[in-house]
Amino acid sequence: MWEYAPAPESRDIANLKPNYRMFIDGQFVEGAGEPLKTVNPGTEEVLAEVSTAAPADVDKAVKAARRAYDRVWGRMPGSERAKYIFRIARLIQERGRELAVLESLDNGKPIKESRDVDVPTAAAHFFYHAGWADKLGYAGYGPDPKPLGVAGQVIPWNFPLMMAAWKIAPALACGNTVVLKPAETTPLTALVLAEIIQQADLPPGVVNILAGAGDVGAAVTSHPDVDKVAFTGSTEVGKIIQRQLAGTGRKLTLELGGKAANIVFDDAPLDQAVEGIVNGIFFNQGHVCCAGSRLLVQESVADELLEKLHARVSTLRVGDPLDKNTDVGAINSREQLTKIQQLVESGDAEGAERWTSACPLPDKGFYFAPTVFSNVSQAMRIAREEIFGPVLSVLTFRTPDEAVAKANNTPYGLSAGIWTEKGSRILWAAQKMRAGVVWANTFNRFDPTAPFGGYQESGFGREGGRTGLEAYLDV
Repeated sequence: MWEYAPAPESRDIANLKPNYRMFIDGQFVEGAGEPLKTVNPGTEEVLAEVSTAAPADVDKAVKAARRAYDRVWGRMPGSERAKYIFRIARLIQERGRELAVLESLDNGKPIKESRDVDVPTAAAHFFYHAGWADKLGYAGYGPDPKPLGVAGQVIPWNFPLMMAAWKIAPALACGNTVVLKPAETTPLTALVLAEIIQQADLPPGVVNILAGAGDVGAAVTSHPDVDKVAFTGSTEVGKIIQRQLAGTGRKLTLELGGKAANIVFDDAPLDQAVEGIVNGIFFNQGHVCCAGSRLLVQESVADELLEKLHARVSTLRVGDPLDKNTDVGAINSREQLTKIQQLVESGDAEGAERWTSACPLPDKGFYFAPTVFSNVSQAMRIAREEIFGPVLSVLTFRTPDEAVAKANNTPYGLSAGIWTEKGSRILWAAQKMRAGVVWANTFNRFDPTAPFGGYQESGFGREGGRTGLEAYLDV
């Protein structure tokens, strides 16, 4: 056996500052709100103090965005907008290592995920949408589609930089200006993205970034001069926003929670499926709205698959997010850790069989060992509620029809996975699954050219691809 040796990335690369300010009208300014302290979930240390917005700051940011839209950005030819968006993409690449380390410090995700997934995908979204900026007339929305105006955007804490790119890039490509509110617990990479936007000489007011808690997000989404709202987060908050905007005529896209089914048929390549299952639920500590948190396994292979799965999960390393050998990092906050613990206790109480990896956990920080529940029934909370953590619920089925029925037995509908060697079965099942994204013999694959979004309580609208442009155009 090889002895494990830590391989930590240097935190100095993050260029961490003691204080961060909001970005309004091309300048970094102090907000009138109560400053917040952002915490490293891996160590519980305070990383920095962040200036937050008051209602007057939100109003100032929206006015700056409106001014920039009316005078500069909305009138600018797409070929000129593209130059700025390309420049942002290249600067993200140039500062990629800094952004990756800062993301892992502020969010708790493993550095190898920040470095290899979050940062490259963020840059890819800007590159992709820069290419659309001068081709909108060929996107299928009429010969000369127009932008909407000012977009108010609120993003979650699980993919802070990547979600900012998902929101900002299409809005800019379509000619809109932006007021973005990052999550309260993870504002730092969004504010460094503001530095990049300033470095790219984007005209003042085109992008404004305000830190703060839920009240700041509510002030952005309810502002009367915002033409379009895009929200990624909890279903509960999404419903509040939808009620706020009902009847106003303003455009809305919501990307909300999920409880994805990952179906393994008896002819699936089991070793490959195990890797996909692990990636589907333990990637980013399970802090993924489209995580494959419900595993549906055909009865005839259930025992064999569970044995392989336990063996594979036992090899996952939980620990320091900056260690390049870490597979599962820190839970983002104490509040989220408490929620995970409560739902796991409900699984115990309702009679599911719990298996938890024996991996050692650090003494400090918010950590939870990878956990697999078997003998789960559809009525249990762990099969119905989004846990948003490294916890997998395993159910079994006998026939393909039963698998689809159980997969669709959820109020959500964001994603799903299918594992089988038969192409006809993949196509049959994918047609019947009520999910916005269906992966076949893989999981958690994202590409800026492919639309992403859900049904039912997972929201509506699409982000990414040609389809995602519609949300930011008057069509």
